[in-house]
Amino acid sequence: MMNDQNISTLMAEVLSDSSGAITPPIVQTSLFSFDTYKDFEDRMAGRTNQAIYTRIQNPTVAAFEGLMAKAEHGEAAVGFASGIAAISSTLLAFLKPGDRIACVEHVYPDTYRFMERILRPFGVEISYHSAAEFENNEDLLAGVGIAFLESPSSVIFTPLNLPKVAQLAKRHGTLTMIDNSWASPVFQRPLTLGIDIVIHSASKYISGHSDTVAGVVVSSQPHIARIRDLTLSLLGAKLAPFEAFLLTRGLRTLNARMMQHQATANLFVDRLAAVPQVVKINSPGANEVPGLTGRSGLISIEFNDNVDIPKFCDALKHFRLGVSWGGFESLILPARVGLAQAGEKNSMQAFGVSPNLVRMSLGLEDAEDLWADFMSALSQSAT
Repeated sequence: MMNDQNISTLMAEVLSDSSGAITPPIVQTSLFSFDTYKDFEDRMAGRTNQAIYTRIQNPTVAAFEGLMAKAEHGEAAVGFASGIAAISSTLLAFLKPGDRIACVEHVYPDTYRFMERILRPFGVEISYHSAAEFENNEDLLAGVGIAFLESPSSVIFTPLNLPKVAQLAKRHGTLTMIDNSWASPVFQRPLTLGIDIVIHSASKYISGHSDTVAGVVVSSQPHIARIRDLTLSLLGAKLAPFEAFLLTRGLRTLNARMMQHQATANLFVDRLAAVPQVVKINSPGANEVPGLTGRSGLISIEFNDNVDIPKFCDALKHFRLGVSWGGFESLILPARVGLAQAGEKNSMQAFGVSPNLVRMSLGLEDAEDLWADFMSALSQSAT
């Protein structure tokens, strides 16, 4: 848990200058007018910061961004229309042809696709490395412009010693970015550990209701100003006021929800250790690496060959088959389906995971009901 003010307490600070509304009002407008020529001139010259156009700034979006900056202990934040918009816009704001990226292996599949299908053809060099390489190879980041991290990584959920990686990156002048969607700012605050830029798919735990697609980036004022000036403004993947309103709603309950997700995940991890069909459990727990203070509800399980994966998935009653995660409902994603994409070959080999691996998002339903459902489906899928 956060040792200082939690996100619910921070809500009052963000609203302190408003009209007294309990939640930030939805300012559903595309543009903002000016009272005088001088006001308009000053804003266009950058001498004031009055809202001008919702593609660039909006009061409802600003309220959410203010909350996220405080939650992650950053100076500023900028919202986006999706998690991949936040990732791609942040990378593009700091890259040029010929630059090098060192990326953690088992990265979010669409981040991998963006790097391979967009950045590499534009002349950006990309290499993929294990957590052990990032932590122990002191020369790994020599000549590298950006280290793109996840802790834990996607699907396999390998955690990183972020303070150690940050120290090595600073030695080589490498800018560090991390996708912190798995832990949320409740269980991990990378900026306090030395990382430069934090990115979230806010569609996940930040929203918490499976009704919003959004992203957000938190960092120093200069870094956020660069992203706003270049890629938010010119690529246009802005966060809409209504989505920002929903995300602010989600932040109100983030601490409480993460505690429930953790409790259910702890129950599953403890009991899965005694299930003979389970080969491996991927789910880092509290204090496994410095700065990680809790376990989220997103885990993965590798089964042995005695489990019929399609039959197991179809036998589940409370778990639904689907992508994404972080909402009330529990979800399951078999790797052999979830990592594939139309037109791609060898997806499983590219991401380096077993075809017997399934990812489970443990939701907010009763933990014992979820466990009974899991075991019942497992018994029906034995071969």
